[in-house]
Amino acid sequence: MAYLEFDHVSFVDGPIKVLHDISLTIDKGEFISIVGPSGSGKSTFLKLCSDLISHTEGTIMFDGKKIEDYEPCEYRGRVGYCFQEAYLFGETVEDNIKFPYIIKTKDIDMERVTKLFDLFHMSLEYLHKKNTALSGGEKQRICLIRSLLFEPEVLLVDEVTSALDQENTLLVESVLEHLHKQHGMTILMVTHNEEQSRRHVNRRITIESGHVAKWEEF
Repeated sequence: MAYLEFDHVSFVDGPIKVLHDISLTIDKGEFISIVGPSGSGKSTFLKLCSDLISHTEGTIMFDGKKIEDYEPCEYRGRVGYCFQEAYLFGETVEDNIKFPYIIKTKDIDMERVTKLFDLFHMSLEYLHKKNTALSGGEKQRICLIRSLLFEPEVLLVDEVTSALDQENTLLVESVLEHLHKQHGMTILMVTHNEEQSRRHVNRRITIESGHVAKWEEF
C-alpha cells in the first residue's frame, strides 16, 4: 500500500488550473526531488501534500486514509513543511523553539533541542539571539529545527537552500540525508538545482505546466 497517493488530483485557483489530473504514489521512506520550470505547480503540489490547501478534484490518501479525514493537528504532526522563505516567530530564536511545545501544551525537551542544534552545527547560545541578528542561512536552519522538534514522518522542503551559500547548502543536504537514512524519514524536496536534485534521492519527479512529465529512478 502506498504511503502517500494522488489519484487524479487537480487544483484550480480561480480561472487557472494549476495542477492537472495528477496520479502518483510515494512509498514510506523515499527521498524524492521535485523539479520543473518556475510556475509549473511544484510548490502547489507540496501544499496539497501538507493539506495547506485543498485539492479541487480527485483523492489524496495518506497512510491508507483520506487526508481530509485526519484531524488537522494530527496530520500536521505527521507531515511537516518547511517553506522557501525562512519565517521566524516572535523576537528571539528561543521564541521559535518554544512555540511548537506551547501549541502542544508540552514542556520543552532540551535533550531533543540540543540534538537538533548539534545536527545543524549550531550552539545553544543561539537561543538568546534576536531573529533580526541572524543570517539567511541561520534563519533557515532554525526553521528546519523548529519543523523537526516533534519529528514528522514526512518532511516537505520547498527550495530551502535556494538563498544559501555552498557551505550551508551542503550542511542542510547532509542533515536531510541523515534524517532519511538514519531515521527512515520520507522526504519530498523541491529544488531548481540540477545536481541537488540527483544527490541522495532515490527518485525525481518533473512537473511541467501542472502535469507530471517524468519519473526518474536513481
